[in-house]
Amino acid sequence: MSVLAHQALPEPTERDLPRAEELDHALRGASPAEVIAAALNAFGRERLAVVSSFGTESAALLKVMADVDPAIPVVFLDTGWLFEETLAYRDTLITTLGLRDVRSIKPLQETLSREDPDRELWFSDPDACCRIRKVEPLARALAPFSAWINGRKRFQGGLRADLPVVEEDGLRLKFNPFANVSREDIEAIYALAKLPPHPLVASGFLSVGCMPCTSRTAPDEDARAGRWRGRAKTECGIHTVKTS
Repeated sequence: MSVLAHQALPEPTERDLPRAEELDHALRGASPAEVIAAALNAFGRERLAVVSSFGTESAALLKVMADVDPAIPVVFLDTGWLFEETLAYRDTLITTLGLRDVRSIKPLQETLSREDPDRELWFSDPDACCRIRKVEPLARALAPFSAWINGRKRFQGGLRADLPVVEEDGLRLKFNPFANVSREDIEAIYALAKLPPHPLVASGFLSVGCMPCTSRTAPDEDARAGRWRGRAKTECGIHTVKTS
């Protein structure tokens, strides 16, 4: 499949939004690398970002991205509640993959002091905790960009089961280059590239988020069963609340 030709794009407006359906149709059968290359060619490095949690499957997307262009900006949300192993894994992958522009974004201290002074919001109101530690920082980090790439897959189920390859996100476009991949595809990317696993995988953590809201997953459970265990919550909000 041919990659979309580069074109100079105006600042995003409501008139840009129908392009998501057009691009989704054009890229429906594209490989992850072709989707990322198409996004890069359409928007340019200065208006495109990858958002990564540096979680248990993140290295696959980052490897494919790095093969296309390792200088695409990568946004990493450092919530203040992450496992030390995740922070170390971020640094490992930066070196291993040669990532050139990883931006670690933290929540505003004044917001934390005002809304979560005792660091207990994760327990009393996890949606509010995710809002101030992930949703709001992401909106701030994406302000300079017109499009962003993430690593969600349909096989993860729940709200992700019907993922398009390209979708609207407020005034931005969101690319889901791994929408069509299988778990076996992810494993193959790790194996072929000899990618290091997240340090917590060996301990039974198949999906890793913030420390208080992440637990180990049993072999017969869905990989994301350990996220917000015992609650109806299944998403942090960055994929359910538009960023602009």
